[in-house]
Amino acid sequence: QVQLVESGGGLVQPGGSLRLSCAASGSIFSINDMYWYRQAPGKQRELVAGITRGGSTNYVDSVKGRFSIFRDGAKYTFYLQMNSLKPEDTAVYYCNAAVTYYSGSGLDEYDYWGQGTQVTVSS
Repeated sequence: QVQLVESGGGLVQPGGSLRLSCAASGSIFSINDMYWYRQAPGKQRELVAGITRGGSTNYVDSVKGRFSIFRDGAKYTFYLQMNSLKPEDTAVYYCNAAVTYYSGSGLDEYDYWGQGTQVTVSS
């Protein structure tokens, strides 16, 4: 009943910036914890940033001070602002959210994933 749609990826030079967005739609009651993951070729998918329902954030050490995760509750949308990008940030980025939604029997919760968006940092 819920879909996550990502946008904002692209090609940027080292030192540049991008803002990724993840918009949720469907029979949503609430968006709970939200996360951004990334996966580079030949590497495991890693957690990059997360924000809890209460607004607490966390980041992988390699992006601290450069990336910022934030949310817009009214639009059921959350974002990843990426500054001072480095070539090693190149990856497919995926949004993930734990969503409470209206089901046929009431409310249920499920972990949803976006389709992924490519971020390439190269000169």
